[in-house]
Amino acid sequence: MQRTLSRRRFIASAAAASVLPATLGHAGIPSSSVLGFPGDEPSAAPAGSVWDKAGVIDLTHSPFAKLKTVPVRAVTIEDGFWAKRRATNINSSIPSMHDELVAHGRMNNFLRLEGESSVSQTGPVYSDSDIYKWTEAVGFSLQTADHPELRKTTETMIQEVVAAQEPGGYLNTYYVGDRKPLRMLYPTQETGHELYNIGHLLQGSIAYYRATGDRTLLDAGIRFIDQFLIPGYGPGKNQKGIVAGHPEIEMALVELYRTTGKREYVDLAGYILRGDDRIPLTSGQITYMFCGIPFTSRTKLEGHAVRAMYACCGATDYYLETGDADYWKTLNHLWADLAEHQLYVTGGVGAREAGEAFGDAYELPNARAYGESCAAIGNMMWNWRMLAASGDARFADVMERALYNGINSGMSLDGTTYCYRNPLAFDPSGDSRDRHSPEGHIRNPWYDTTCCPPNLERTFASLPGYFYSTSEDGVYVHLYDNSKMDWQLQDGKGLQMVQTTNYPWEGDVKLTVSPSAPAEFAVYVRIPGWSAKSTVKVNGRQMEGAEPGKYFAIRREWSANDVIELSFDMTTQLLKANPAVVEDHGRVAFQRGPLVYCMEHLDQTDQQYGMNLTYFSTHLGAETSARFEPGLLDGVMVLEHPGSLSHPVQAEGLYFSASKTERLQEAPTTLKLIPYYAWANRGPAGMQVWIPYKNV
Repeated sequence: MQRTLSRRRFIASAAAASVLPATLGHAGIPSSSVLGFPGDEPSAAPAGSVWDKAGVIDLTHSPFAKLKTVPVRAVTIEDGFWAKRRATNINSSIPSMHDELVAHGRMNNFLRLEGESSVSQTGPVYSDSDIYKWTEAVGFSLQTADHPELRKTTETMIQEVVAAQEPGGYLNTYYVGDRKPLRMLYPTQETGHELYNIGHLLQGSIAYYRATGDRTLLDAGIRFIDQFLIPGYGPGKNQKGIVAGHPEIEMALVELYRTTGKREYVDLAGYILRGDDRIPLTSGQITYMFCGIPFTSRTKLEGHAVRAMYACCGATDYYLETGDADYWKTLNHLWADLAEHQLYVTGGVGAREAGEAFGDAYELPNARAYGESCAAIGNMMWNWRMLAASGDARFADVMERALYNGINSGMSLDGTTYCYRNPLAFDPSGDSRDRHSPEGHIRNPWYDTTCCPPNLERTFASLPGYFYSTSEDGVYVHLYDNSKMDWQLQDGKGLQMVQTTNYPWEGDVKLTVSPSAPAEFAVYVRIPGWSAKSTVKVNGRQMEGAEPGKYFAIRREWSANDVIELSFDMTTQLLKANPAVVEDHGRVAFQRGPLVYCMEHLDQTDQQYGMNLTYFSTHLGAETSARFEPGLLDGVMVLEHPGSLSHPVQAEGLYFSASKTERLQEAPTTLKLIPYYAWANRGPAGMQVWIPYKNV
């Protein structure tokens, strides 16, 4: 894969060197080489924090973050539920997605601009972002383990990307040649994804920099912002306006500030969040794009679900740096709308295929549910930021719901196929077929709009960084799985925490707390909202006061090998929806621990009606049994519950008299349910989450 230095790459390298001193990077980030070739390591800390000590987002110096993030590399997820998924991600998903990206021309788009490919531009306007999200997934993976071949491949790709950058800082493979005059025109900003692409470049470059110290891609992102964007665009008299079009740049700019210490990036994010009335927008555009007007004027979640979630992420990042009370008020108002009106039981968001959008309040269809994987990820990212700002467990509960269900369902168990949308009922022969797939398959190895696969990969790769946070008085435990954290409290005292558990299949968790020296601080353990009865013990002594949906604070002097024992209530719950959710009238959903369950027709003993599950019903008041089946779907806890199989003896017309007694043939049966995340892994299957019920 080695190539001689092309003329364009030489020019790009020379442009970089002319911008940044060879020994001091932008905003004081030290680097022994501006281009950050392999082996170059920063010699000191940047303005934000040491390059390899940042979390998923770096809140080290964020003044309005109640909780500070723990580095991804400080947490090791050991054998258990998530270790298996993460191993699949690094061994199968990330390598196979690289091959898909190359096969579908995503890298040729860059090579064409360097004279190293004759293939014309391929893919939608946002195709560059696919490479950047994949790079971010690699960056997070390298923060927890070294993968030399993967790093070598990524370094080559990064060099090919930055070689396509123009001397003036612009970098985009779509708006070149005949399309060059369209750059940053207001209609282009609304739909052209130029800033969306560069936002993902910034996030990918920061993750890779924090993994390796290699700032090659980071410097390219800085050049775009400093040399192209800021001089020409912004609120100034001699600048043109900015509309995000697809929010993403806002949170990327704030993270760039956290990495460099340059406050101008936060100010630019704030300007974009406020909107610019010089840009003419229709009410439909403002709704769909979820940008273009002051964020603080928003009163509900609407429009494109991913755009809305990313805008909320950026706005929360802005609040964490500025403490603007109007932002915090708006964010909490929008979150209440999410939790009370718009959130699927799986943690997914986005009800409508049209516009990939939120629906009206309580509009939560099942078979027609959109539930894009990216939207569920955006939901988790937003709640992570709200959690950091508040320390409130309700945000962690939503994170967990989205992660285990609406996000985890997006990647197949073998890591090679993905769901773009995640419905809650499915009939492969019916209208719930996926329009993104020519064959209508719900899981596919590739989409021309391939935002979801690398987004899922970066989420699983970054997962260790979501388990813990620190606060002024101690440490917070958010997620549960076999893991070890080696980090420190905010006062610098070393701290190791080890989790031993069979979560989420069982509810017992053992936490071993070992400070470097005896010290007094608080350990905040999250009591999940779904656990009606929980017990907490410290060194065998039971503690009182644990409440569902809250953090339980244990304040004491801790010594090496002190033990916290948690026991959560794993009783299977049958959930009903708010009566305003019309599609779920007369139906229940099964949840055990953090996992939502579903029926697949493949598991039912009565299959004479094929994939049609409408004839099945469950019995309220009956007992649910649970058993672990290690040979099924990589090992899952299966639920069984008494039910009925009913169907009309004689087919009625489309409409018939209400006075007529409908004759049904009914037989008892046992319903078998699997975790929702594991559906559609055994070929085409009928599926439903919300199951009709009978009172017996």
